Amino acid sequence: MSMFRQLWLAIIASTLLALAGSLLVSMLSARAYLESQLSIKNTDNATALALSLSQSTPDEVTIDLVVSSLFDGGHYELVRVANPQGKTMSERVGSDTDLGAPTWFAQMLPIHAQPGQAQISSGWKQFGTVTLVSQSRFAYAALWKSAQEMVLALALAGLAGGYMSTLVLRRLRKPLSAVIDQAQAITERRFVTMEEPSVPELKKLAQAMNVTVARLKAMFDDEAKRLEGVRREANCDTLTGLANRSNFMARLRDTVQAEDSAGGSVFIARVANLATVNQSLGRKDTDELLRAFGRGLVSVSQNYPDALAARLNGADFAMLVPSLSATQAVAEQLFQALTSEASAYLPDRPTTWLGCGNFPPGVEVETILAQVDIALAAVESERSSGLKVVNLRLADDAPKSTEEWAKLIHRALDQKWVRLVSFPVMSLDGQLVHRECPLRLMFDESGEWQPAGKFLPVAERLKLTPQLDLAAVALGLDELEAKPQLTGLAINLSASSIYLPEFRHNLQKLLRHRTGTTRLWLEVAESGALAHFDAFKALCSDLRGVGCKLGLEHFGRQFSEIGKLHDLGLDYLKVDGSFVRGLDGNAGNQAFLKGLSTIAHSIGLIVIAEGVTNAADLKALGLVDFDGATGPAVNEPV
Repeated sequence: MSMFRQLWLAIIASTLLALAGSLLVSMLSARAYLESQLSIKNTDNATALALSLSQSTPDEVTIDLVVSSLFDGGHYELVRVANPQGKTMSERVGSDTDLGAPTWFAQMLPIHAQPGQAQISSGWKQFGTVTLVSQSRFAYAALWKSAQEMVLALALAGLAGGYMSTLVLRRLRKPLSAVIDQAQAITERRFVTMEEPSVPELKKLAQAMNVTVARLKAMFDDEAKRLEGVRREANCDTLTGLANRSNFMARLRDTVQAEDSAGGSVFIARVANLATVNQSLGRKDTDELLRAFGRGLVSVSQNYPDALAARLNGADFAMLVPSLSATQAVAEQLFQALTSEASAYLPDRPTTWLGCGNFPPGVEVETILAQVDIALAAVESERSSGLKVVNLRLADDAPKSTEEWAKLIHRALDQKWVRLVSFPVMSLDGQLVHRECPLRLMFDESGEWQPAGKFLPVAERLKLTPQLDLAAVALGLDELEAKPQLTGLAINLSASSIYLPEFRHNLQKLLRHRTGTTRLWLEVAESGALAHFDAFKALCSDLRGVGCKLGLEHFGRQFSEIGKLHDLGLDYLKVDGSFVRGLDGNAGNQAFLKGLSTIAHSIGLIVIAEGVTNAADLKALGLVDFDGATGPAVNEPV
């Protein structure tokens, strides 16, 4: 039973006891008063009757007539005249059963008044004794009316007291609920502060809770800053701040081999004649030239989600833009930015050689780099600034029109040519955590099942991802309901879907009317969640009471913004495969991932590695305290 319910019951019980006590005391007091008044009235009336009879010449006939006359007035229950020997001379006894009040009331509060007695004299001789008892129904009626008025008055007083108690409890309930919500939020890995209430005791509690949350946030932020430094040291070029070669190559391999890969474009830019430039400008100015070259790269890459700018070696820079098809336009934009930055240092000399290529999913990384290197070598041979673009797109990957893509996706949804494929996510001790289930579409009845990278970029442009995501969640719930032994199933949600309030409403409605939601894992890419942070925060809030788990995939690319995750209440993180590739021999990434898992575990998050490609890296995950892994090297036991 809740504390407020107990307080309410205590208030109600005490109020009822007080009202009942007040009513009882009032009724007993009123009854005593009425009994006293009836006794006095009986005595006075008996005396008056005796005096009246004594002044006349009393005889039995006269007495009987007087007694009858007095009794017929209806104000007496008993009128009796007895002679000195006690023999009744005249008597009238009332038989009226109407008490003027309910019988049960009269039985609970009986009125017993003392009979009035007086002596009748005839000269100096005693003639008889008058005994008189007044009618009590008037007293019962008065007592009953008083009881009703008293109950009404006490009820009104009780209601007024209850209303005041409600105001007091409501005043206490709001700050106490806020304190409880704050404590609950901490258990849900959400670190929120609350406004301090005016109630002194609760104010002290709120202050203590806020101080605790502030310290947790400070510790979290300090550790995050330290880890960001470790990450940058292991994955970034010290001069320009761009990604280093190993980071770029790991990300490129992930982009090519990822389940949802849609291909992309690679750009390799070279500072023209860097050795000669270094001799003529000197080391300091050459370093400034390289930083300016990096700024040009960043100015273009920041316009594209998930783009990565890197410095490969002394003169070579690179940029990776996933899911990009307009390679020529971006290449011209990048070339203009680089030459503009470099021209301030080399106004009359060639500054930029740029080679770039567009690649489909599934192409080997070595093939991509070889083709782009050929394009770069062709530009360099011309001895002047320039660019060259190569196209590695396969013939059967020729882009279709927007209208045709829309028809294909709509038809696949209408015909239910949709399915989920399954990849295991295993704990490091060999237990199944859940299955990753990306969506597949089939565009005609006898066609092949197409991976997400084939249709997802187009669906993003056509704003069809909400329908695809809802279809995937529905399929996942169907499988969970059909397989109660399945530990869990993970569905990826597109950032363009969670941005729409209608999608979040439909998703919440779908989950509330299905079973198996406690084994459903929903995840959003880190870049998409941070790009639409308010929408992602609203999604976390909407799904908090549904029971499913919510996490981020491809985590770590924007680790510097981890402070935003304080109050989301996430359940797990899937760390990007670019930090996991070559982990066995990368001490910097080992230190970064060790710290990441520590800080994640401290707030109750599960940490899973993506894209594990070999047994050595899988073994190294145990050294950095990861909870699970997925990728080509992770297999489910038979």
